[in-house]
Amino acid sequence: MGKRQDSLWHPYLSNLPRYYDTLATFNQFEMQAFQVDDAIWAAERAKSCAESEWQQAQLLMQELKFKSVLLTFKAWLWASATISSRTLHAPWDEAGCLCPVGDLFNYSAPGVELQDGENATSVRSMQSTSLCNSRTADEAGAEQSATSLQRLTDGGFEENLKAYCFYARKNYEKGEQVLLSYGTYTNLELLEYYGFLLNENPNDKVYIPLETSIYSSSSFPKELMYIHQNGKPSFALLCTLRLWATPPNERRSIGHLAYAGAQLSAKNEMSVMGLILEKSNAILRKLPTSIEEDNHILCGIDKIHDFHTLMEVHKLLSELGGDSCAFLESTGLRESLANNQFLPCKIRRSWYRWKLAVQWRVRYKKTLLDCISYCTRTIYFLQSKGTN
Repeated sequence: MGKRQDSLWHPYLSNLPRYYDTLATFNQFEMQAFQVDDAIWAAERAKSCAESEWQQAQLLMQELKFKSVLLTFKAWLWASATISSRTLHAPWDEAGCLCPVGDLFNYSAPGVELQDGENATSVRSMQSTSLCNSRTADEAGAEQSATSLQRLTDGGFEENLKAYCFYARKNYEKGEQVLLSYGTYTNLELLEYYGFLLNENPNDKVYIPLETSIYSSSSFPKELMYIHQNGKPSFALLCTLRLWATPPNERRSIGHLAYAGAQLSAKNEMSVMGLILEKSNAILRKLPTSIEEDNHILCGIDKIHDFHTLMEVHKLLSELGGDSCAFLESTGLRESLANNQFLPCKIRRSWYRWKLAVQWRVRYKKTLLDCISYCTRTIYFLQSKGTN
């Protein structure tokens, strides 16, 4: 970028986005807008890591005589986000490589998350090898993940061809957008590395807090115990809770049934569903806004697209409630009213990141609500059939 037209890469670099919305670019208000501690922590970690890397690189950049504008943290965020969101994996460099044209493809999630049938096969393998003490459950899970990653990406560097190759999963018609899978990512991971999220992401998940005694009921790592985007508990979560709801002296004799994905009894299953229901409700009660309020905020944010002056935006946000007052404070919009009639680009970028955070928490809450519905239906069904 510093070489400008003297760089062979200038035609490519001049067409890159001028800004990104990766997690590291979020300010404190935008981070807090996620509302969920795990998401806020992920955003804070991304920002902290970016600042640390920028400070470590300062001496080298000065030795390379970078122009002052390229030494700023803002410039570093732009450059690191370009690397994070646009480079392709290369076996010879951990930073990857920039690949003109190859980085134009937008993302498509690689199909649904592994279904219970696939999980059951993997889990049974993990359980049997764990019983034989030949491999740990974590090792088996890592092996399964590596296999899945190869199967769920649409591009890669081919050593025999010495070229980066992309593969279409369907026959595209003329004028149709070509979408590629970069791998399995949750919405929070998509925001962290690429600066966008999907309204429907089959690989998204929600974790519910569990007691230590529950985690120790099975050999599954915590990362496998979550709620799918559609509201259904993961195979590992169900298996673990079924074992936990079983008296300790009976777990060994029926463990093979749990690891095979079978319900142990109607009473046991209702206990499991009841616990997930309780945990999901508890999470939602702690969050400061409901999903209805969030959707109302999103409608208001969308209206800002049609506004051009600070006064129009200020009036709308004052009527919205929720996060709106905090947004006014964080952007200094109130103070700017007397000085600037038009809406600054900085404020437009901030409200877009705010929108991303609200969209993320809406999807998060929707998953929990779907989980509550799923558990309630299951309990009602089991009750109607009796508790034997």
